[in-house]
Amino acid sequence: MSQPQLFTPVSLRGITARNRIVISPMCQYSAEDGVANDWHLVHLGKFAQGGAGIVMTEAAAVNPEGRITHGDLGLWDDGQIAPLKRITAFLRAHGSVPAIQLAHAGRKASMQRPWYGNAALNAEDIARGDKPWTIVAPSAIPMDDGWLMPHELTVPELNQLREDFRLATLRSVEAGFDVLELHCAHGYLLHEFLSPLSNKRNDAYGGDRAGRMKFPLEVIETVRAAWPKDKPLFVRISSVDGIDGGIDIADSIAFVTEAKTKGADVIDCSSGGLMGSATAARIPRGYGFQVPFAEQIRKETGITTMAVGLILHPQQAEELVAQNRTDLVAIGREALFDPNWPLHAQLALSETKGEIGDGTFDAWPKQYGWWLERREPGLRKLDGPALPFRKV
Repeated sequence: MSQPQLFTPVSLRGITARNRIVISPMCQYSAEDGVANDWHLVHLGKFAQGGAGIVMTEAAAVNPEGRITHGDLGLWDDGQIAPLKRITAFLRAHGSVPAIQLAHAGRKASMQRPWYGNAALNAEDIARGDKPWTIVAPSAIPMDDGWLMPHELTVPELNQLREDFRLATLRSVEAGFDVLELHCAHGYLLHEFLSPLSNKRNDAYGGDRAGRMKFPLEVIETVRAAWPKDKPLFVRISSVDGIDGGIDIADSIAFVTEAKTKGADVIDCSSGGLMGSATAARIPRGYGFQVPFAEQIRKETGITTMAVGLILHPQQAEELVAQNRTDLVAIGREALFDPNWPLHAQLALSETKGEIGDGTFDAWPKQYGWWLERREPGLRKLDGPALPFRKV
């Protein structure tokens, strides 16, 4: 029987992942001074044990002012390397490719942790010790009424930001990551440059589409030069703003075309977030609602794409890859619900192909698979509803 396409290895430059499943960056807001801790080790480590091909950290800020909240990861200081290196070693030891997302929050920095409101910092946050800081953006336009007014970045400050991205990239190498993703989505700094709704500059970094793309493309070029040639570079984009006058798919195709020439290898196709929460967009939501963006960008630019957004079911993910609509499938909150989603998906797809039998749990960590393999014959003799992982 043929192997499900979702579980075929994929090679990107010199790095090979065991399958096409990627764990999306998901902020935990639990770091202190940008330093990863045991929460991050266990949180990310579960996904490697769960069978994912690539496991990506949450957004790591390239400077302290680039954090979304006081709880964000960072990689602006050498002291932040060792705790991440501990995580990359664990991920690699358990079969996953370790990946990191580098970011700057721009005008959406200095926010509340989401469980405190996910809005501008207020007196209660300050009393907890979460004090606001000066934020920056392409233009002096706040994210919304009541939010901090950002400082408009000068050209010398843009030069320093490129250097911050370069140094964070070098620290990513030292920390042991094999995939790096640049965050150009969800209303954060690089997306703010791309969108005409947040970039009203009248210099070389604003104006028409080419001007708005200039700084993000410079960052891609800078990072690519510092990132090892045998390691892939991902770029996450908001394929559309979902707001009148904002980025549309034609803008994204133009940006991706140029990003590819600068060394981008994979485009992670998300959407929205320019105003409001990271996933806010005025586009209809349904299963795989962002897949058409990945499919169109893949078709029109020839670049490798990753689809993300309400991809919940194994057969759904399998069809996306088998039908060449995308190359990689990113799982986010569904992985929080089920950290073993890749292993469960492999079982479900194997059952569909009639392959359940001896060796069913060979892909599982041996500490688990040994026990589960011996339980399986007894389960087959029981009457009752199908096991949850057998539902496709």
